Amino acid sequence: MPAPDGQPELAPSALPETALWTLYHRAAEARRPDTVLRDPQAVALVDRIDFPFVDRFGPAQPTVARLQALRAGVFDREVTDFLTRSPRGTVVCLGEGLETQYWRTDNGRARWLGVDLPEAVALRERLLPAAPRHRLLAGSVTDHAWLDEVDPGDDLLITAEGLLMYLQPTEVRALVAACAARLPRATFVFDAVPHWFNRLAEAAAKRPGGYQPPRMPWTIGSRSLLADPRTVPLGARRTWFLRVLALDLPDRRARLVRSFGPLDLLRRRPAHPGRPRRQG
Repeated sequence: MPAPDGQPELAPSALPETALWTLYHRAAEARRPDTVLRDPQAVALVDRIDFPFVDRFGPAQPTVARLQALRAGVFDREVTDFLTRSPRGTVVCLGEGLETQYWRTDNGRARWLGVDLPEAVALRERLLPAAPRHRLLAGSVTDHAWLDEVDPGDDLLITAEGLLMYLQPTEVRALVAACAARLPRATFVFDAVPHWFNRLAEAAAKRPGGYQPPRMPWTIGSRSLLADPRTVPLGARRTWFLRVLALDLPDRRARLVRSFGPLDLLRRRPAHPGRPRRQG
């Protein structure tokens, strides 16, 4: 059946599905009256796309949707804090996918650069409107060519939301080292999952039919990247399944921004209204 006029039609094989899965769950949380993340752009986009979300991904799971929104909210706060300190700074979003953070946090003066694989950039250009001061670059984050597009003299925030766990450990180390060498004034904000989380992803990938989540080659534990008690309080070393960290380059010392565990999915706090965001 053809899509209604003005409604983008996507085949179930459209790539990358991970971006659509993330968007679907973020929008599901945003629809709740007690949502932890207001994201009208995501809701409107899911409503506008002719894609079999439920058939492909199943009904949106409330805990999964909440986790996606909580993570996005933590990254939003890091971006907002950065733009408060550096209103004309540059935000580089690695693996941006269909993230709608620009519309939630842009201050009307910052510059944005989104870096993603060509098929992901093509999907974003097809589904989301062009945004002022927001530029897209098609290419792999691991070939480091995107670094040539960034002025090392600028105030920089680099984000990698839902990205690094899908890279090989050698690729993660090379990416961080390249950023530290080329962009010494930057802060690198990213999220990570524990070792056992990848085993869940591998088990889910073996199930026949439906959405096949990618494997997660890069995982961390409290005895590796997070072993320094100066940056990770001992009280934070509880059961967790997602952590957001920040590296102030070039020293590469991790600062724990937020750790998510089972209790975070049970507590529900409405999103703070915040100050109005400029919609470009």
